[in-house]
Amino acid sequence: MIDGTTSGPRPGLSPARAILYGTAVVGTLDILDALIFFGLRGVAPARIFQAIASGLLGRESFQAGAASVALGAFLQYFISFGIVSTYMLASRWLEPLRRHPVICGALYGIAAYFFMQRVVIPLSAATVSAKTFGVVLINGLLAHVFLVGIPSALAARAARPPRPSAGPAAVTA
Repeated sequence: MIDGTTSGPRPGLSPARAILYGTAVVGTLDILDALIFFGLRGVAPARIFQAIASGLLGRESFQAGAASVALGAFLQYFISFGIVSTYMLASRWLEPLRRHPVICGALYGIAAYFFMQRVVIPLSAATVSAKTFGVVLINGLLAHVFLVGIPSALAARAARPPRPSAGPAAVTA
């Protein structure tokens, strides 16, 4: 017997399922924001996906047609998977990340935005345009707070909590 607990199923999603659902939500919300925000500024949807693919392909992405659009869509969800998985892993070690998903998720979204802007994009093959200011910066930050960070945190919170360590005090004879 271990501390009078049962060995039945624990409430919540498995961590893998929480990551899968979180990735789907974050990837979809983030790309919808880009499609709407930049679409209202005259950018075609295919070009948005090609811009994502340009992180790997460089300028050639914009001449690669449907193949680079598909690559951009794949990369959108691959990056979202990395963002959600990172928060999930951190939340397994740091309890406040699960207990306070809105504030921690919002801060994580801001950190994710600046990490993408200051590290990932400059290290990629994408041609970087001028620094983002004004409405583009505000949209990017708000999108990362509400559409990336908070959903990542809520996915982590929906996952079953980590099992308590089975130290010597937990096992009784």
